[in-house]
Amino acid sequence: MPLKTYGVLIARAIDTRREGALETPHYQIHLTDDQGTHYRAAVNVLSQQKPADLLYLVADDFRHPVTARLEGLAGGWNPLPPGPGGPNLDFVRGNLFDPAALRTLPPDVAGPDNDLADLLDHYVQRAIDDPDARLYLFGARFGPEPKVKDKVFGFLPGNGVHDIHMNQGSSGRFSGDDGVWQDGGLLLHFPGQSRWVAIFLAFQSQSWHTDDTTGRPLDGVDGTRPEPGTRPVRIVAALVNPKGPAPEAETVTLLNASPDPVDLTGWRLVARLGGQGTQVPATAPLTPGAWLNVPLTDGTQLGNHGGEITLLDAEGLKVHGVSYTAEQATLEGWSVVF
Repeated sequence: MPLKTYGVLIARAIDTRREGALETPHYQIHLTDDQGTHYRAAVNVLSQQKPADLLYLVADDFRHPVTARLEGLAGGWNPLPPGPGGPNLDFVRGNLFDPAALRTLPPDVAGPDNDLADLLDHYVQRAIDDPDARLYLFGARFGPEPKVKDKVFGFLPGNGVHDIHMNQGSSGRFSGDDGVWQDGGLLLHFPGQSRWVAIFLAFQSQSWHTDDTTGRPLDGVDGTRPEPGTRPVRIVAALVNPKGPAPEAETVTLLNASPDPVDLTGWRLVARLGGQGTQVPATAPLTPGAWLNVPLTDGTQLGNHGGEITLLDAEGLKVHGVSYTAEQATLEGWSVVF
């Protein structure tokens, strides 16, 4: 069953605390929204399942269409209905980052700048020092508890957000929270710099190939995250905004980066707009170093306000994915290069 209370908290960070001595330590953030309501964000820094160290990725200059979809949301807690239509996060389907870029860090060890709590502290303290900065915390809400003070910061009522990490592809007792378009994450917006910073966390035990309906790991499929440089075929460019009137002749360019030919029979390109996607044309296997320009058909469309493009193999498994912003799609006739 997916998370019951998925959404995004938009608030200002005012304090932090570490729980380095606990069996399940968290990095705790105290926040307030524009109405003065207090919240606590509990960010996992250690897994209860082995391997214990979390996977993390920081995008220090995060550019993705999800930031535009967050515009207009009110401060405080915003519930997000399931599905791909809104600003929901999905590590597998949303093309937020390349999973191969994830790294591990221990939760909290002696010394500066050498653990996950230090990394979180670096960015959250920047937001605390900037009165205009806002945190966007995706996860599951807990509380409010009218008669219970917050156990960390002492405010009343107890209230906040947790599960600020990948929430699909889990095993064991945590599989009950699996779902799609409900992953957690921490986005920090610094308006004075026109900059977004994104921090994504996942557990090493989670699968990166999951069912499109349940978010459960796919049986018999290797769900380990790809190693850097091992994706054989990649999306390298897209003509998002061609010259001329609609309907435009949009295309996506694929490259075989591997040393071996790749048979693309049955492969598809899927965009946020356009149903089942476009079948990659039947050709001879794509030779090493060769590229293929794929015209988008069957209603597949690349929106000019930003979007995602995903390459699926003949079994429907994700091979590669990219995203582009409205700013990248502005220039008519120019390809977006990934």
